[in-house]
Amino acid sequence: MVSKNTKMKVLYLTYDGLTDPLGQSQVLPYIIGLVKKDFDFTIISFEKTTNFQKEELVINDIVKGNKIDWLPLKYTKRPLIFSTIYDIIKLKKAIKIEVEKNSVSLIHCRSYITALVGLWAKKKYEIPFIFDMRGFWADERIDGRIWDLNNFIHKKVYNYFKNKEKQFLQEAAYTISLTHAGKEEISSWGLKKQSSIQVIPCCTDENHFNISKNENKRSELGISSNDFVISYLGSIGTWYMLDEMLDFFKILSLKNSNSKLLFVTRDDADFIFKKCKEKGISTEAVIVKSSSRKDVPAYINSSDVSIFFIKPVYSKKASSPTKMGEIMNMGIPIVCNSGVGDVDIVMNKVMPELLVDNFNKNSYEQVADSLKEFVKNKDIDKIVKTSVDYFSLEKGIESYFQVYQSVLNLK
Repeated sequence: MVSKNTKMKVLYLTYDGLTDPLGQSQVLPYIIGLVKKDFDFTIISFEKTTNFQKEELVINDIVKGNKIDWLPLKYTKRPLIFSTIYDIIKLKKAIKIEVEKNSVSLIHCRSYITALVGLWAKKKYEIPFIFDMRGFWADERIDGRIWDLNNFIHKKVYNYFKNKEKQFLQEAAYTISLTHAGKEEISSWGLKKQSSIQVIPCCTDENHFNISKNENKRSELGISSNDFVISYLGSIGTWYMLDEMLDFFKILSLKNSNSKLLFVTRDDADFIFKKCKEKGISTEAVIVKSSSRKDVPAYINSSDVSIFFIKPVYSKKASSPTKMGEIMNMGIPIVCNSGVGDVDIVMNKVMPELLVDNFNKNSYEQVADSLKEFVKNKDIDKIVKTSVDYFSLEKGIESYFQVYQSVLNLK
């Protein structure tokens, strides 16, 4: 533990909001854990208006209860590029005030936009920063078709961030990669004076996603004991391959007539039902349910198996699906595809027969044929243990703590 007499002030910068679902699952739990190790935190986040209006009071209670200072800034969405520049200016001003007010020991930068400011602060104030990269951000813009390299401006911005990426990796006191695959890719670039890299995946709060609670919502959802339920958790868009997942479900439902598809998502239900109709899937076999974070474990526990297909593109080498640990921690098997981050490593330890290698009928049928038997004989303890070994929030916090100790010479 850090001595109470040498309590270190950490500025944590995130371009995601604490009132976003991601902020509540992938920012606050880590910081709360590090506060318990006697670090003093100020979080500067960018909040989206709708989420902020809904969740501000909840987040305020959490941060105050854990003695965390929170400085929410308003996220600017438009116009593209210029809005981000404006937000960067706001962030620099906020940091200037914090540095003048407090003795800041470390700046923790979540992803690339905040790392731009972390790099600036290092040069201006000589404060070390951690580059918590969260994936290959610029390449995600290309792979996700947000930017087009045929567009002159997009190409300029892409090249700018790829150059900055190298600077972040060289100038940061430490780099955090979500995956071993991402770390290996970076190592292949041959950068000079590259900072040390620690792999910390998107971790799962074992207290929240806990199989021992054994709660489910099957009765509420109208699901009978004979139904075979495959669930999908989270948002649909950009990376998640809805068409292919529906193709898989259609094959599964032909083999098991009592199959149901449960979407636990805040996305538009009408869009999902429309897609199902286009695929010839009866909407009576499909359930769409919006859920608060509090109830997500019970909805996951209402399914026999879960599914996610993610585009296996270059940038996804560095991605860690948050939902993977959450689902496995509930002892639920997963049907998913290879070629994404460390997904193959995890799946091959516990359920390799549920890993889809190709998005075609033969591959879907092979997995569908083995699915019901696998679920019937599943080794719940092995699924949960594999999840805890890889996605444990407690282990993630300890890894961050070790990085902080190394950067601040506290060992």
